[in-house]
Amino acid sequence: MAYRTLDWTLSDGILTLTLNRPDQLNAFTVEMANELEDAFGRASADPAVRAIIVTGAGRAFCAGMDLNRTGNVFGLDETLQPTLADMDERLDDPAIHSGVRDTGGRVTLSIFNCTKPVIAAINGPAVGIGATMTLAMDVRLASEKARIGFVFGKLGIVPEACSSWFLPRIVGLSQALEWCYRADLLDAEEAHRGGLVKAVLPADRLLPEAHALARRFVDQRSPVAIALTRQMLYRNAAQPHPLAAHKIDSLAMFYTSRQDGKEGVQAFLEKRTPRFTATVPDDLPPFYKEWAK
Repeated sequence: MAYRTLDWTLSDGILTLTLNRPDQLNAFTVEMANELEDAFGRASADPAVRAIIVTGAGRAFCAGMDLNRTGNVFGLDETLQPTLADMDERLDDPAIHSGVRDTGGRVTLSIFNCTKPVIAAINGPAVGIGATMTLAMDVRLASEKARIGFVFGKLGIVPEACSSWFLPRIVGLSQALEWCYRADLLDAEEAHRGGLVKAVLPADRLLPEAHALARRFVDQRSPVAIALTRQMLYRNAAQPHPLAAHKIDSLAMFYTSRQDGKEGVQAFLEKRTPRFTATVPDDLPPFYKEWAK
C-alpha cells in the first residue's frame, strides 16, 4: 500500500521507515498509527526485508501526538465506558479497537511482534509517543540534536504505548519512574547515561551508523535464527520461570538445527562463509505461529 505519513525505502535488505510529516515535526496521528501497524506487519511478511531502521524526516523524529485535532485528540470514543472485562474479552471488537485501545500501544505491539531487527535512529525531538514507540525497537541511536521526553505528567495523562512494560526493562524501574515523574526533555547525553540509547552521534553520522549496525545484524546470519532470537529474548525474559524458556529454546534449537544450523556447522568446519537459505516468514518452524499469538 502507499503511505501518506511514512516513507518506505528498501535497499539491499535494509528497510528505512521514515516518519514523514516534517512540517508538523512528524507529529503522530491515528493515520500514522494505522500505517505503522501495516508497515511492520508487511516487513515481517516480506523475505526481502532483513532489518528495519526507523527515523524522522526533517529536524524531528516525532514531536508526539498531534494535539490540534478536534474532539478527543487521542482519537478515543468518550461515549464508551470500557471495563477490564472488555479489554480481556473484546480487545479486537471494532468499538474497542478504534475507540478505546491506545493507538501507540497498537504500534508498539506490531513492533514487538515483528520478526526482523529494528533500530531507532532518533534524529531530533522524540516526545511522548515519539519516545515510547522507540522502546519496542531493539537498539536506539541518537543524534546530538535529539531530545527525548516522557512528558505525560505535564499533560495530565499516563505513559502509553506499552511503555510501562518496556521502559523499566531497558533502564530499570527507578530510572523509568524518575523520568516519568519529572516529565522533562532529556538531552541525548542524559538518555545515554541512563541506558536508553546505545550511542550519541553527530547528526550526519546517525543514519550511516544505523545502516552499518543493521548490516552487522543480518550479513552472514540466518534470518530464521535472528527472528527466533528476537522473539525468544523478548518473550522468555518475561516468563516467571526458566522452564518456560527451556521449552521454547528446545523447540527452536530442534528446528534450526535441521535448517540453517546444518549449513552453519558445515561452514564453520570448512572455514568458509555460510550460505543460509531459510527465509522469514516461510521457513519459521511449525510451533512459531501458535507461540507468537
